[in-house]
Amino acid sequence: MNLPTKLTVARIVLSIIIIVLLCFPFHDLGINFPNISIGIVDVSVKFIISGVLFLIASFTDYLDGHIARKRGLITNTGKMLDAIADKVLVNSVLIILAGLKQIHVIIPVVIVLRDIVVNAIKMEAASRGKVVAAIKSGKLKTACLMIGTTLVFFGNLPFELMGLNVAEAFLYFATVMSIVSMVEYYNLNKKLIMDN
Repeated sequence: MNLPTKLTVARIVLSIIIIVLLCFPFHDLGINFPNISIGIVDVSVKFIISGVLFLIASFTDYLDGHIARKRGLITNTGKMLDAIADKVLVNSVLIILAGLKQIHVIIPVVIVLRDIVVNAIKMEAASRGKVVAAIKSGKLKTACLMIGTTLVFFGNLPFELMGLNVAEAFLYFATVMSIVSMVEYYNLNKKLIMDN
């Protein structure tokens, strides 16, 4: 297992830890995470820990791809695990945050539906020997999701103190870009999809 793949596996492990932190009923075991107050904003230590882990996991997403390209270590296994890691990290966290009423439910619904459509297009293309490259709108969507989600974990600080919901703005923009990128993926591969 090369270094980029190890980083990808580490991202999956971190994602699972975040999921457990957010979903496990610690209070049933008598474990309560305190809140940290900054001005009018109260942020749970559980969210801060999850946010730090999310930041680290997000950085490995950039790092594993950078190392793989620079050192020529791109493998089919690495690409498969990278796609899984991305979905486990981002989609699961968005679904959980919606369940905790930290974000609107429409955000994960659109993101997950977009991923299903785009993955179907990529699989169809792959079955015909064509590789569907990442597009700018998809990369912008991912970057905005990472920023918005991180801000949610940290109580939208420091913007919350200014009365600005920057976290929500990034997440809604990412949701719009999800739809835009889905349409672009379809248009770029329409001929292949329609060709029977």
